[in-house]
Amino acid sequence: METAQDRPADAYRQLIDIGIALSAERDPARLRERILLEAKAFTNADAGTLYLKSKGKELQFQILRNDTLGLAMGGTSGVEISFPPVQLFTEKGEPNMRNVASHCAHTGELINVADAYSETDEFDFSGTQEFDRRTGYRCRSFLTVPLMNHNGFVIGVLQLINAKDASGHVVPFAAGILPMVQALASQAAVSIDNRLLIEELKLLLDSFISLIAAAIDTKSPYTGGHCQRVPLLTEMLVRAACEAEDGPFKDFNLTEAEWYELRVACWLHDCGKITTPEHIVDKATKLEAIYDRIHEVRMRFEVLKRDAEIKLLKGKLAGGDSAELQAAYEAEIATLDEEFAFVGECNVGGEFMAPAKIERLQQIAERTWTRTLSNRIGISYAEQRRRDEIPERPLPVEEKLLEDRYDHVSPREGLRLSAPGNLWGFNLKAPEREFNLGEVYNLSIGRGTLTEEDRYKINEHMAQTIVMLESLPWPRHLRRVPEYAGGHHEKMDGTGYPRGLKREEMSVPARVMAIADIFEALTAADRPYKPPKTLSESIRIMQFMVKDNHIDPDLFKLFLESGVYKEYAAQHLKPEQIDEVDVEAEALRPARSR
Repeated sequence: METAQDRPADAYRQLIDIGIALSAERDPARLRERILLEAKAFTNADAGTLYLKSKGKELQFQILRNDTLGLAMGGTSGVEISFPPVQLFTEKGEPNMRNVASHCAHTGELINVADAYSETDEFDFSGTQEFDRRTGYRCRSFLTVPLMNHNGFVIGVLQLINAKDASGHVVPFAAGILPMVQALASQAAVSIDNRLLIEELKLLLDSFISLIAAAIDTKSPYTGGHCQRVPLLTEMLVRAACEAEDGPFKDFNLTEAEWYELRVACWLHDCGKITTPEHIVDKATKLEAIYDRIHEVRMRFEVLKRDAEIKLLKGKLAGGDSAELQAAYEAEIATLDEEFAFVGECNVGGEFMAPAKIERLQQIAERTWTRTLSNRIGISYAEQRRRDEIPERPLPVEEKLLEDRYDHVSPREGLRLSAPGNLWGFNLKAPEREFNLGEVYNLSIGRGTLTEEDRYKINEHMAQTIVMLESLPWPRHLRRVPEYAGGHHEKMDGTGYPRGLKREEMSVPARVMAIADIFEALTAADRPYKPPKTLSESIRIMQFMVKDNHIDPDLFKLFLESGVYKEYAAQHLKPEQIDEVDVEAEALRPARSR
Protein backbone atom coordinates (compact mmCIF):
# COMPACT_ATOMS: atom_id res chain seq x y z
CA MET A 1 0.00 0.00 0.00
CA GLU A 2 1.42 3.37 -1.05
CA THR A 3 1.45 6.23 1.46
CA ALA A 4 1.56 9.99 1.07
CA GLN A 5 5.31 10.00 1.60
CA ASP A 6 5.72 7.77 -1.46
CA ARG A 7 3.92 10.30 -3.70
CA PRO A 8 5.20 13.84 -2.94
CA ALA A 9 3.02 15.54 -5.56
CA ASP A 10 -0.08 13.81 -4.27
CA ALA A 11 0.96 14.66 -0.71
CA TYR A 12 1.16 18.37 -1.46
CA ARG A 13 -2.20 18.24 -3.22
CA GLN A 14 -3.67 16.39 -0.25
CA LEU A 15 -2.15 18.98 2.09
CA ILE A 16 -3.85 21.78 0.17
CA ASP A 17 -7.18 19.94 0.24
CA ILE A 18 -6.84 19.38 3.98
CA GLY A 19 -6.14 23.08 4.55
CA ILE A 20 -9.26 24.06 2.60
CA ALA A 21 -11.36 21.55 4.53
CA LEU A 22 -10.04 22.72 7.90
CA SER A 23 -10.77 26.37 7.13
CA ALA A 24 -14.37 25.47 6.26
CA GLU A 25 -15.09 23.51 9.45
CA ARG A 26 -16.98 25.55 12.05
CA ASP A 27 -17.71 23.06 14.79
CA PRO A 28 -14.75 23.04 17.26
CA ALA A 29 -15.09 19.35 18.17
CA ARG A 30 -15.38 18.22 14.54
CA LEU A 31 -12.47 20.49 13.60
CA ARG A 32 -10.13 18.91 16.15
CA GLU A 33 -11.29 15.43 15.19
CA ARG A 34 -10.71 16.13 11.52
CA ILE A 35 -7.20 17.44 12.18
CA LEU A 36 -6.24 14.19 13.88
CA LEU A 37 -7.92 11.96 11.32
CA GLU A 38 -6.35 13.83 8.40
CA ALA A 39 -2.92 13.71 10.07
CA LYS A 40 -3.31 9.95 10.65
CA ALA A 41 -4.30 9.38 7.04
CA PHE A 42 -1.58 11.69 5.76
CA THR A 43 1.16 9.78 7.62
CA ASN A 44 -0.56 6.38 7.55
CA ALA A 45 -0.41 6.25 11.37
CA ASP A 46 -2.31 3.60 13.29
CA ALA A 47 -3.13 5.83 16.28
CA GLY A 48 -2.98 9.39 17.42
CA THR A 49 -3.90 11.94 20.06
CA LEU A 50 -4.66 15.65 19.95
CA TYR A 51 -3.95 17.71 23.08
CA LEU A 52 -4.74 21.36 23.78
CA LYS A 53 -3.12 23.52 26.44
CA SER A 54 -5.33 24.36 29.40
CA LYS A 55 -4.54 27.32 31.66
CA GLY A 56 -0.87 26.99 30.71
CA LYS A 57 -0.49 24.14 33.20
CA GLU A 58 -1.51 20.97 31.43
CA LEU A 59 -2.27 19.31 28.10
CA GLN A 60 -5.83 18.06 27.99
CA PHE A 61 -6.87 15.17 25.76
CA GLN A 62 -9.24 16.35 23.02
CA ILE A 63 -9.30 13.44 20.55
CA LEU A 64 -7.90 9.90 20.80
CA ARG A 65 -8.01 7.28 18.03
CA ASN A 66 -6.46 3.79 17.75
CA ASP A 67 -7.44 1.72 14.73
CA THR A 68 -5.98 -1.60 15.92
CA LEU A 69 -7.71 -1.42 19.29
CA GLY A 70 -10.87 0.15 17.85
CA LEU A 71 -10.60 3.05 20.28
CA ALA A 72 -12.44 6.29 19.49
CA MET A 73 -12.66 8.83 22.29
CA GLY A 74 -13.50 12.51 22.34
CA GLY A 75 -14.79 14.58 19.44
CA THR A 76 -18.01 13.30 17.89
CA SER A 77 -17.57 9.80 19.35
CA GLY A 78 -19.62 10.64 22.43
CA VAL A 79 -17.08 8.73 24.55
CA GLU A 80 -15.38 10.75 27.25
CA ILE A 81 -11.60 10.44 27.46
CA SER A 82 -10.79 8.91 30.83
CA PHE A 83 -7.04 9.55 30.80
CA PRO A 84 -5.71 12.31 33.09
CA PRO A 85 -4.19 15.40 31.44
CA VAL A 86 -0.45 15.61 30.86
CA GLN A 87 1.11 17.93 33.44
CA LEU A 88 3.40 20.57 31.95
CA PHE A 89 5.23 21.11 35.24
CA THR A 90 6.56 18.86 37.97
CA GLU A 91 5.51 19.08 41.61
CA LYS A 92 8.50 21.39 42.15
CA GLY A 93 7.19 23.78 39.50
CA GLU A 94 9.88 22.88 36.96
CA PRO A 95 9.06 22.21 33.26
CA ASN A 96 8.18 18.58 32.70
CA MET A 97 10.70 17.65 30.02
CA ARG A 98 10.55 13.85 30.48
CA ASN A 99 7.12 13.45 28.93
CA VAL A 100 7.45 13.68 25.17
CA ALA A 101 4.20 15.68 24.67
CA SER A 102 5.07 18.10 27.50
CA HIS A 103 8.62 18.47 26.12
CA CYS A 104 7.20 19.32 22.72
CA ALA A 105 4.82 21.88 24.23
CA HIS A 106 7.66 23.62 26.12
CA THR A 107 10.23 23.67 23.33
CA GLY A 108 8.03 23.94 20.25
CA GLU A 109 10.18 21.24 18.62
CA LEU A 110 8.97 18.36 16.46
CA ILE A 111 10.06 15.08 18.08
CA ASN A 112 10.41 11.91 16.00
CA VAL A 113 10.94 8.76 18.09
CA ALA A 114 11.67 5.58 16.12
CA ASP A 115 11.06 3.16 18.99
CA ALA A 116 9.65 4.18 22.37
CA TYR A 117 11.09 1.05 23.99
CA SER A 118 14.67 1.77 22.98
CA GLU A 119 14.73 5.56 23.52
CA THR A 120 13.92 5.83 27.20
CA ASP A 121 16.97 7.79 28.29
CA GLU A 122 15.60 11.17 27.25
CA PHE A 123 11.87 10.51 27.62
CA ASP A 124 9.76 8.61 30.11
CA PHE A 125 7.52 6.14 28.25
CA SER A 126 6.50 4.19 31.36
CA GLY A 127 2.88 5.28 30.97
CA THR A 128 2.90 4.12 27.35
CA GLN A 129 4.40 0.78 28.35
CA GLU A 130 1.78 0.31 31.05
CA PHE A 131 -0.95 1.02 28.46
CA ASP A 132 0.62 -1.63 26.21
CA ARG A 133 0.68 -4.19 29.03
CA ARG A 134 -3.02 -3.65 29.76
CA THR A 135 -4.19 -3.69 26.15
CA GLY A 136 -1.70 -5.95 24.39
CA TYR A 137 -0.86 -3.12 22.03
CA ARG A 138 2.71 -2.09 21.16
CA CYS A 139 3.47 1.61 20.78
CA ARG A 140 6.69 1.99 18.83
CA SER A 141 7.13 4.99 16.55
CA PHE A 142 6.06 8.38 17.83
CA LEU A 143 5.77 11.66 15.95
CA THR A 144 5.00 14.52 18.31
CA VAL A 145 4.29 17.84 16.61
CA PRO A 146 3.69 21.22 18.24
CA LEU A 147 0.58 23.18 17.19
CA MET A 148 1.97 26.69 16.99
CA ASN A 149 -0.27 29.71 16.28
CA HIS A 150 0.63 32.79 14.24
CA ASN A 151 2.10 34.47 17.33
CA GLY A 152 4.56 31.64 17.84
CA PHE A 153 2.80 30.23 20.92
CA VAL A 154 2.26 26.49 21.27
CA ILE A 155 -1.46 25.97 21.80
CA GLY A 156 -1.46 22.19 21.64
CA VAL A 157 0.31 19.02 20.58
CA LEU A 158 -0.47 16.52 17.84
CA GLN A 159 0.90 13.07 18.55
CA LEU A 160 0.89 10.29 15.92
CA ILE A 161 1.74 6.69 16.81
CA ASN A 162 2.94 3.71 14.77
CA ALA A 163 3.43 4.70 11.16
CA LYS A 164 2.83 1.80 8.78
CA ASP A 165 4.53 0.96 5.52
CA ALA A 166 2.89 -0.35 2.36
CA SER A 167 2.74 -3.88 3.78
CA GLY A 168 1.18 -2.78 7.06
CA HIS A 169 4.27 -3.13 9.25
CA VAL A 170 5.01 -0.53 11.91
CA VAL A 171 7.94 1.65 10.86
CA PRO A 172 9.49 4.95 11.98
CA PHE A 173 7.99 8.13 10.58
CA ALA A 174 10.05 8.94 7.46
CA ALA A 175 12.15 12.11 7.55
CA GLY A 176 10.85 13.10 4.12
CA ILE A 177 7.29 13.53 5.37
CA LEU A 178 8.21 15.72 8.36
CA PRO A 179 8.14 19.12 6.56
CA MET A 180 4.66 18.36 5.25
CA VAL A 181 3.50 17.19 8.67
CA GLN A 182 4.79 20.46 10.11
CA ALA A 183 2.89 22.35 7.41
CA LEU A 184 -0.24 20.39 8.28
CA ALA A 185 0.30 21.12 11.97
CA SER A 186 0.69 24.81 11.17
CA GLN A 187 -2.59 24.83 9.24
CA ALA A 188 -4.24 22.93 12.07
CA ALA A 189 -2.93 25.36 14.69
CA VAL A 190 -4.26 28.36 12.76
CA SER A 191 -7.67 26.70 12.35
CA ILE A 192 -7.83 25.77 16.03
CA ASP A 193 -6.59 29.19 17.10
CA ASN A 194 -9.22 30.89 14.94
CA ARG A 195 -11.96 28.74 16.46
CA LEU A 196 -10.62 29.43 19.95
CA LEU A 197 -10.61 33.14 19.19
CA ILE A 198 -14.20 32.96 17.97
CA GLU A 199 -15.18 31.02 21.09
CA GLU A 200 -13.39 33.57 23.29
CA LEU A 201 -15.09 36.46 21.53
CA LYS A 202 -18.45 34.71 21.94
CA LEU A 203 -17.66 34.15 25.61
CA LEU A 204 -16.71 37.83 25.92
CA LEU A 205 -20.00 38.89 24.31
CA ASP A 206 -21.98 36.53 26.55
CA SER A 207 -20.11 37.89 29.57
CA PHE A 208 -20.92 41.47 28.61
CA ILE A 209 -24.57 40.51 28.22
CA SER A 210 -24.49 38.89 31.67
CA LEU A 211 -22.78 42.00 33.01
CA ILE A 212 -25.59 44.22 31.71
CA ALA A 213 -28.23 41.86 33.08
CA ALA A 214 -26.44 41.80 36.44
CA ALA A 215 -26.29 45.62 36.46
CA ILE A 216 -30.04 45.82 35.82
CA ASP A 217 -30.60 43.16 38.46
CA THR A 218 -28.53 45.10 41.00
CA LYS A 219 -30.30 48.34 40.16
CA SER A 220 -33.75 46.78 40.32
CA PRO A 221 -33.98 43.16 41.47
CA TYR A 222 -37.41 42.54 39.95
CA THR A 223 -36.26 43.82 36.56
CA GLY A 224 -33.35 41.41 36.73
CA GLY A 225 -35.79 38.57 37.30
CA HIS A 226 -37.82 39.79 34.35
CA CYS A 227 -34.72 39.84 32.15
CA GLN A 228 -34.05 36.21 33.08
CA ARG A 229 -37.59 34.88 32.65
CA VAL A 230 -38.54 36.55 29.35
CA PRO A 231 -35.78 34.70 27.42
CA LEU A 232 -36.98 31.37 28.82
CA LEU A 233 -40.61 31.99 27.87
CA THR A 234 -39.67 33.40 24.46
CA GLU A 235 -37.59 30.34 23.68
CA MET A 236 -40.41 28.02 24.75
CA LEU A 237 -42.92 29.68 22.41
CA VAL A 238 -40.47 29.98 19.50
CA ARG A 239 -39.66 26.30 19.87
CA ALA A 240 -43.38 25.50 19.74
CA ALA A 241 -43.58 27.51 16.49
CA CYS A 242 -40.61 25.57 15.07
CA GLU A 243 -42.27 22.27 15.97
CA ALA A 244 -45.65 23.18 14.43
CA GLU A 245 -46.51 20.73 11.65
CA ASP A 246 -49.42 22.70 10.23
CA GLY A 247 -50.95 26.14 10.42
CA PRO A 248 -49.23 29.49 9.91
CA PHE A 249 -45.91 28.33 11.42
CA LYS A 250 -45.47 25.00 9.61
CA ASP A 251 -42.61 26.43 7.54
CA PHE A 252 -41.03 28.44 10.37
CA ASN A 253 -37.70 27.30 11.74
CA LEU A 254 -34.44 28.66 13.12
CA THR A 255 -30.88 27.58 12.47
CA GLU A 256 -28.41 27.14 15.31
CA ALA A 257 -26.99 30.60 14.58
CA GLU A 258 -30.48 32.14 14.55
CA TRP A 259 -31.25 30.56 17.91
CA TYR A 260 -28.15 32.21 19.34
CA GLU A 261 -29.19 35.52 17.76
CA LEU A 262 -32.60 35.23 19.43
CA ARG A 263 -31.10 34.42 22.83
CA VAL A 264 -28.81 37.45 22.65
CA ALA A 265 -31.78 39.65 21.76
CA CYS A 266 -33.85 38.22 24.63
CA TRP A 267 -31.19 38.91 27.21
CA LEU A 268 -30.76 42.46 25.93
CA HIS A 269 -34.43 43.27 25.31
CA ASP A 270 -34.59 45.63 28.30
CA CYS A 271 -30.99 46.84 28.42
CA GLY A 272 -32.29 50.41 28.03
CA LYS A 273 -33.74 50.19 31.54
CA ILE A 274 -30.24 50.77 32.82
CA THR A 275 -30.88 54.44 31.92
CA THR A 276 -34.25 54.60 33.73
CA PRO A 277 -34.11 56.08 37.27
CA GLU A 278 -34.79 53.35 39.81
CA HIS A 279 -37.25 55.53 41.74
CA ILE A 280 -39.44 55.43 38.62
CA VAL A 281 -38.86 51.78 37.72
CA ASP A 282 -39.71 50.78 41.30
CA LYS A 283 -42.29 53.50 42.00
CA ALA A 284 -44.60 51.71 44.41
CA THR A 285 -46.62 54.74 45.60
CA LYS A 286 -47.66 57.99 43.97
CA LEU A 287 -45.46 60.22 46.14
CA GLU A 288 -42.41 57.99 45.93
CA ALA A 289 -39.30 59.60 44.44
CA ILE A 290 -35.91 58.80 45.94
CA TYR A 291 -38.00 58.00 49.03
CA ASP A 292 -41.73 57.94 49.72
CA ARG A 293 -42.75 61.55 50.42
CA ILE A 294 -45.86 60.42 52.29
CA HIS A 295 -43.64 60.70 55.36
CA GLU A 296 -43.29 64.45 54.78
CA VAL A 297 -47.05 64.74 54.50
CA ARG A 298 -47.51 62.67 57.66
CA MET A 299 -45.23 65.03 59.54
CA ARG A 300 -47.30 68.03 58.42
CA PHE A 301 -50.40 66.33 59.77
CA GLU A 302 -48.51 65.70 63.01
CA VAL A 303 -47.70 69.43 63.15
CA LEU A 304 -51.38 70.28 62.69
CA LYS A 305 -52.31 67.85 65.45
CA ARG A 306 -49.77 69.49 67.78
CA ASP A 307 -51.16 72.88 66.82
CA ALA A 308 -54.64 71.64 67.75
CA GLU A 309 -53.34 70.44 71.11
CA ILE A 310 -51.57 73.76 71.73
CA LYS A 311 -54.78 75.60 70.87
CA LEU A 312 -56.68 73.43 73.34
CA LEU A 313 -54.19 74.07 76.14
CA LYS A 314 -54.02 77.82 75.46
CA GLY A 315 -57.77 78.01 75.43
CA LYS A 316 -57.99 76.33 78.82
CA LEU A 317 -55.29 78.60 80.24
CA ALA A 318 -57.23 81.61 78.99
CA GLY A 319 -60.30 80.45 80.93
CA GLY A 320 -62.31 79.05 78.04
CA ASP A 321 -65.03 76.40 78.35
CA SER A 322 -63.04 73.23 78.96
CA ALA A 323 -65.73 70.87 77.64
CA GLU A 324 -66.27 72.83 74.43
CA LEU A 325 -62.54 73.15 73.85
CA GLN A 326 -62.03 69.43 74.44
CA ALA A 327 -64.86 68.49 72.08
CA ALA A 328 -63.50 70.80 69.35
CA TYR A 329 -60.02 69.38 69.83
CA GLU A 330 -61.17 65.77 69.59
CA ALA A 331 -63.24 66.53 66.50
CA GLU A 332 -60.25 68.25 64.85
CA ILE A 333 -57.94 65.34 65.70
CA ALA A 334 -60.44 62.81 64.33
CA THR A 335 -60.77 64.85 61.12
CA LEU A 336 -57.01 65.09 60.69
CA ASP A 337 -56.58 61.37 61.29
CA GLU A 338 -59.31 60.54 58.80
CA GLU A 339 -57.97 62.98 56.20
CA PHE A 340 -54.45 61.59 56.48
CA ALA A 341 -55.83 58.07 56.10
CA PHE A 342 -57.57 59.23 52.92
CA VAL A 343 -54.37 60.83 51.59
CA GLY A 344 -52.46 57.65 52.44
CA GLU A 345 -55.07 55.57 50.59
CA CYS A 346 -54.71 57.85 47.56
CA ASN A 347 -50.93 57.42 47.70
CA VAL A 348 -51.13 53.64 47.39
CA GLY A 349 -52.90 53.90 44.03
CA GLY A 350 -54.94 50.76 44.43
CA GLU A 351 -58.29 52.19 43.34
CA PHE A 352 -59.43 54.48 40.55
CA MET A 353 -59.30 58.17 41.53
CA ALA A 354 -62.85 59.25 40.74
CA PRO A 355 -63.53 63.01 40.32
CA ALA A 356 -65.09 63.15 43.79
CA LYS A 357 -61.91 61.79 45.34
CA ILE A 358 -59.76 64.30 43.49
CA GLU A 359 -62.06 67.12 44.62
CA ARG A 360 -61.78 66.02 48.23
CA LEU A 361 -58.00 65.74 47.91
CA GLN A 362 -57.86 69.31 46.65
CA GLN A 363 -59.96 70.48 49.60
CA ILE A 364 -57.62 68.79 52.07
CA ALA A 365 -54.67 70.36 50.27
CA GLU A 366 -55.99 73.82 51.08
CA ARG A 367 -55.30 73.36 54.79
CA THR A 368 -52.31 75.36 55.92
CA TRP A 369 -49.49 74.77 58.36
CA THR A 370 -46.77 77.08 59.64
CA ARG A 371 -43.15 76.62 58.67
CA THR A 372 -40.58 78.45 60.82
CA LEU A 373 -37.34 77.06 59.32
CA SER A 374 -35.82 78.09 56.00
CA ASN A 375 -36.22 75.59 53.17
CA ARG A 376 -33.05 76.92 51.54
CA ILE A 377 -30.67 75.45 54.15
CA GLY A 378 -28.90 72.09 53.66
CA ILE A 379 -30.13 71.47 50.14
CA SER A 380 -28.31 70.47 46.95
CA TYR A 381 -26.95 72.92 44.41
CA ALA A 382 -29.52 71.78 41.83
CA GLU A 383 -32.43 72.24 44.23
CA GLN A 384 -31.01 75.59 45.33
CA ARG A 385 -31.09 76.78 41.72
CA ARG A 386 -34.72 75.74 41.34
CA ARG A 387 -35.78 77.46 44.58
CA ASP A 388 -33.85 80.63 43.77
CA GLU A 389 -36.22 81.30 40.88
CA ILE A 390 -38.62 82.76 43.47
CA PRO A 391 -37.46 84.91 46.42
CA GLU A 392 -37.74 83.32 49.84
CA ARG A 393 -40.71 84.51 51.86
CA PRO A 394 -40.16 85.93 55.37
CA LEU A 395 -40.46 83.42 58.21
CA PRO A 396 -42.67 82.19 59.74
CA VAL A 397 -44.69 81.36 56.64
CA GLU A 398 -47.99 79.60 56.11
CA GLU A 399 -47.91 76.87 53.49
CA LYS A 400 -50.56 74.59 52.06
CA LEU A 401 -50.74 71.08 53.43
CA LEU A 402 -50.29 69.63 49.92
CA GLU A 403 -48.80 71.63 47.07
CA ASP A 404 -47.72 71.58 43.45
CA ARG A 405 -44.77 73.92 43.82
CA TYR A 406 -42.66 75.48 41.10
CA ASP A 407 -39.58 73.61 42.34
CA HIS A 408 -41.39 70.30 41.91
CA VAL A 409 -41.20 70.73 38.14
CA SER A 410 -38.17 70.02 35.94
CA PRO A 411 -38.51 71.51 32.44
CA ARG A 412 -37.68 69.29 29.47
CA GLU A 413 -34.31 69.94 27.88
CA GLY A 414 -34.16 68.75 24.28
CA LEU A 415 -36.21 66.19 22.33
CA ARG A 416 -33.51 63.84 21.05
CA LEU A 417 -35.58 60.65 20.97
CA SER A 418 -39.04 62.14 20.41
CA ALA A 419 -38.25 64.94 17.97
CA PRO A 420 -40.12 64.76 14.66
CA GLY A 421 -38.00 63.03 12.04
CA ASN A 422 -35.55 61.62 14.61
CA LEU A 423 -32.81 59.29 13.38
CA TRP A 424 -34.46 56.10 14.65
CA GLY A 425 -38.02 56.59 13.45
CA PHE A 426 -39.47 56.75 16.97
CA ASN A 427 -43.04 57.98 17.37
CA LEU A 428 -42.76 58.79 21.08
CA LYS A 429 -44.61 61.92 22.20
CA ALA A 430 -42.78 63.57 25.07
CA PRO A 431 -44.66 65.42 27.85
CA GLU A 432 -43.97 69.12 28.24
CA ARG A 433 -42.06 68.54 31.50
CA GLU A 434 -39.16 66.22 32.26
CA PHE A 435 -40.49 65.50 35.78
CA ASN A 436 -43.36 66.76 37.90
CA LEU A 437 -43.15 65.92 41.60
CA GLY A 438 -46.17 68.03 42.53
CA GLU A 439 -47.91 66.47 45.52
CA VAL A 440 -51.51 67.07 44.47
CA TYR A 441 -50.58 66.28 40.87
CA ASN A 442 -49.12 62.88 41.83
CA LEU A 443 -51.80 61.99 44.36
CA SER A 444 -54.45 62.68 41.71
CA ILE A 445 -53.09 60.01 39.34
CA GLY A 446 -56.14 58.18 38.00
CA ARG A 447 -54.79 54.61 38.02
CA GLY A 448 -51.56 53.15 39.32
CA THR A 449 -48.71 55.26 40.61
CA LEU A 450 -47.15 56.76 37.47
CA THR A 451 -47.55 60.28 36.13
CA GLU A 452 -47.49 61.04 32.42
CA GLU A 453 -43.85 62.06 32.84
CA ASP A 454 -43.00 58.84 34.71
CA ARG A 455 -44.68 56.69 32.09
CA TYR A 456 -42.83 58.41 29.27
CA LYS A 457 -39.54 57.86 31.09
CA ILE A 458 -40.32 54.16 31.46
CA ASN A 459 -41.49 53.84 27.84
CA GLU A 460 -38.33 55.63 26.78
CA HIS A 461 -36.32 52.58 27.88
CA MET A 462 -37.46 50.87 24.70
CA ALA A 463 -36.06 53.67 22.57
CA GLN A 464 -32.86 53.64 24.63
CA THR A 465 -32.58 49.88 24.07
CA ILE A 466 -32.76 50.35 20.30
CA VAL A 467 -30.34 53.29 20.33
CA MET A 468 -27.85 51.30 22.38
CA LEU A 469 -28.13 48.13 20.30
CA GLU A 470 -28.13 49.83 16.91
CA SER A 471 -24.96 51.67 17.87
CA LEU A 472 -23.07 48.37 18.12
CA PRO A 473 -21.23 46.86 15.11
CA TRP A 474 -23.08 43.54 15.14
CA PRO A 475 -21.54 40.75 13.03
CA ARG A 476 -23.65 39.46 10.14
CA HIS A 477 -25.20 36.57 12.10
CA LEU A 478 -26.39 38.91 14.88
CA ARG A 479 -27.67 41.86 12.88
CA ARG A 480 -31.33 41.22 13.79
CA VAL A 481 -30.69 41.53 17.53
CA PRO A 482 -31.86 45.19 17.65
CA GLU A 483 -35.02 44.34 15.68
CA TYR A 484 -35.90 41.35 17.87
CA ALA A 485 -35.12 43.15 21.12
CA GLY A 486 -36.71 46.46 20.14
CA GLY A 487 -40.17 45.29 19.14
CA HIS A 488 -41.76 43.81 22.24
CA HIS A 489 -43.79 46.95 23.03
CA GLU A 490 -45.16 47.31 19.53
CA LYS A 491 -48.80 46.37 18.84
CA MET A 492 -50.25 44.56 15.88
CA ASP A 493 -52.42 47.56 14.95
CA GLY A 494 -49.50 50.01 14.95
CA THR A 495 -50.42 51.82 18.18
CA GLY A 496 -47.43 50.55 20.14
CA TYR A 497 -44.06 52.16 20.72
CA PRO A 498 -41.39 53.28 20.06
CA ARG A 499 -41.87 53.03 16.28
CA GLY A 500 -45.57 52.26 15.86
CA LEU A 501 -44.88 49.10 13.84
CA LYS A 502 -47.72 46.90 12.56
CA ARG A 503 -47.90 43.11 12.57
CA GLU A 504 -46.64 42.70 9.00
CA GLU A 505 -43.63 44.88 9.79
CA MET A 506 -42.47 42.63 12.62
CA SER A 507 -40.65 39.30 12.56
CA VAL A 508 -42.04 36.22 14.31
CA PRO A 509 -39.41 36.34 17.11
CA ALA A 510 -40.23 40.00 17.82
CA ARG A 511 -43.95 39.20 18.04
CA VAL A 512 -43.21 36.21 20.28
CA MET A 513 -41.18 38.38 22.63
CA ALA A 514 -44.12 40.79 22.97
CA ILE A 515 -46.32 37.94 24.24
CA ALA A 516 -43.58 36.65 26.56
CA ASP A 517 -42.96 40.14 27.97
CA ILE A 518 -46.66 40.71 28.72
CA PHE A 519 -47.32 37.29 30.24
CA GLU A 520 -44.24 37.47 32.44
CA ALA A 521 -45.19 40.97 33.65
CA LEU A 522 -48.77 39.90 34.48
CA THR A 523 -47.74 36.81 36.43
CA ALA A 524 -44.56 38.10 38.09
CA ALA A 525 -44.68 37.85 41.87
CA ASP A 526 -41.72 40.16 42.55
CA ARG A 527 -43.15 43.55 41.56
CA PRO A 528 -43.19 46.10 44.41
CA TYR A 529 -46.21 47.96 43.06
CA LYS A 530 -48.74 45.16 42.36
CA PRO A 531 -49.71 41.65 43.41
CA PRO A 532 -49.23 38.86 40.85
CA LYS A 533 -52.20 37.81 38.76
CA THR A 534 -53.43 34.25 38.52
CA LEU A 535 -53.06 32.19 35.39
CA SER A 536 -56.71 32.59 34.40
CA GLU A 537 -56.67 36.37 35.02
CA SER A 538 -53.55 36.76 32.89
CA ILE A 539 -54.95 34.70 30.00
CA ARG A 540 -58.23 36.63 30.13
CA ILE A 541 -56.41 39.97 29.93
CA MET A 542 -54.36 38.73 26.99
CA GLN A 543 -57.50 37.50 25.22
CA PHE A 544 -58.81 41.04 25.33
CA MET A 545 -55.46 42.20 23.93
CA VAL A 546 -55.96 39.80 21.03
CA LYS A 547 -59.44 41.22 20.41
CA ASP A 548 -57.99 44.74 20.44
CA ASN A 549 -55.35 43.62 17.89
CA HIS A 550 -52.50 44.35 20.29
CA ILE A 551 -50.81 40.96 20.28
CA ASP A 552 -50.45 38.39 17.49
CA PRO A 553 -53.58 36.16 17.42
CA ASP A 554 -51.88 33.18 15.76
CA LEU A 555 -49.02 33.16 18.24
CA PHE A 556 -51.40 33.55 21.19
CA LYS A 557 -53.40 30.60 19.88
CA LEU A 558 -50.18 28.58 19.69
CA PHE A 559 -49.26 29.81 23.19
CA LEU A 560 -52.45 28.22 24.54
CA GLU A 561 -52.79 25.14 22.33
CA SER A 562 -49.15 24.06 22.75
CA GLY A 563 -49.46 24.27 26.52
CA VAL A 564 -46.50 26.66 26.78
CA TYR A 565 -48.38 28.78 29.31
CA LYS A 566 -48.88 25.74 31.55
CA GLU A 567 -45.27 24.63 31.23
CA TYR A 568 -44.02 28.11 32.15
CA ALA A 569 -46.51 28.39 35.02
CA ALA A 570 -45.36 25.08 36.53
CA GLN A 571 -41.78 26.39 36.61
CA HIS A 572 -42.16 30.04 37.57
CA LEU A 573 -45.57 30.76 39.16
CA LYS A 574 -46.51 30.33 42.80
CA PRO A 575 -48.88 27.40 43.47
CA GLU A 576 -51.69 29.76 44.48
CA GLN A 577 -51.46 31.52 41.09
CA ILE A 578 -52.04 28.36 39.07
CA ASP A 579 -55.77 27.89 38.56
CA GLU A 580 -57.98 26.46 35.83
CA VAL A 581 -57.98 28.31 32.52
CA ASP A 582 -61.16 28.17 30.45
CA VAL A 583 -59.72 28.33 26.96
CA GLU A 584 -62.84 28.83 24.88
CA ALA A 585 -62.88 28.15 21.15
CA GLU A 586 -63.88 31.77 20.52
CA ALA A 587 -60.79 32.99 22.36
CA LEU A 588 -58.60 30.74 20.25
CA ARG A 589 -60.01 31.92 16.93
CA PRO A 590 -57.77 34.48 15.20
CA ALA A 591 -59.06 38.02 15.70
CA ARG A 592 -59.04 38.83 11.98
CA SER A 593 -61.69 36.14 11.33
CA ARG A 594 -64.21 37.60 13.79
